[in-house]
Amino acid sequence: MATSWPKNSPGPGRSAERLAERITLMSGAALRVEVFGAGDLLPPLEVFDGVAGATVEMGHSAAFFWRGKMPASVFFTAVPFGLTPDEHAAWITQGGGQGLWDELYGASGVKPFMAGNSGIQMGGWFTREIGSLADLQGLKFRIPGLGGEVYRRLGATAVVVPPGEIFAALQSGLVDGAEFLGPWSDAAFGFYKVAPYYYWPGFHEPNGTGECLINKAAFDALRPDLQAIVTVACAAEAAFALAEADWQNAQRLKWLVEEKGVQLRAFPPDVVDRARMETSAVLDDLAARDLMSAKILPSYRTALARAKEWSRVGRGAYLAARDG
Repeated sequence: MATSWPKNSPGPGRSAERLAERITLMSGAALRVEVFGAGDLLPPLEVFDGVAGATVEMGHSAAFFWRGKMPASVFFTAVPFGLTPDEHAAWITQGGGQGLWDELYGASGVKPFMAGNSGIQMGGWFTREIGSLADLQGLKFRIPGLGGEVYRRLGATAVVVPPGEIFAALQSGLVDGAEFLGPWSDAAFGFYKVAPYYYWPGFHEPNGTGECLINKAAFDALRPDLQAIVTVACAAEAAFALAEADWQNAQRLKWLVEEKGVQLRAFPPDVVDRARMETSAVLDDLAARDLMSAKILPSYRTALARAKEWSRVGRGAYLAARDG
């Protein structure tokens, strides 16, 4: 298994390790999975190609890294102002999302699974305060996926940097800000040491699905019981990782603020409002120039419309009542 994460890094790095351990144990070592960290076997942003070309049988990464070769891949990690982790899982497992994902990756000979989740993300780390939309003009911001395109339309310069290189990019001034995951993983990478302002909400990435990639020919060659073990192990990690992220993020956010002096800030309303407006145009433009995106977007929007009403009267109303 090649991964896009530094080996054993909190969050997705640990997901890759647990997934390998579960598959090996559950199969009685009929399948033995060895994990390679980012750059150990393949460059972090070439994991998909490695699986597709059978350089490795498996990979662990995030779908939006493949946007350059497959624009529609972004739907399977995060869409700005889109589905939350629970809502995304409902679309994948109940709303036809998995079939569309299989079709998209299947053209390259890859079988995808949800196999981890870092939860709702933070907005990112900045070396200076963001007081209004004007402060984003010309700002160099590390951000992949559709979120990067939204930020470009807000006036920022979106830069794609592999996770293991974000700290150095912030420290050197290559970027003025960077988003990665949530407080747990972000703290482990030490971003607070070079960028004191930590912004919310993470409207660009409301879901953090980690994906397991398997060479389709290798997967199809497995016995049915081994295929089932891989499938169940991925589902188990998707659930476990989300619970872990929620638990650890709460603890680490408190630590960052109270012990490390991190300045927690809310994005100004004009930034959020403009980003929401631009997101719809970004999605329409994506569908206009890419056939698979045009096929997937209606399914995604249907799932979002369905989820929003229930989330409003279910989770949203309850959280408002709980908080008083």
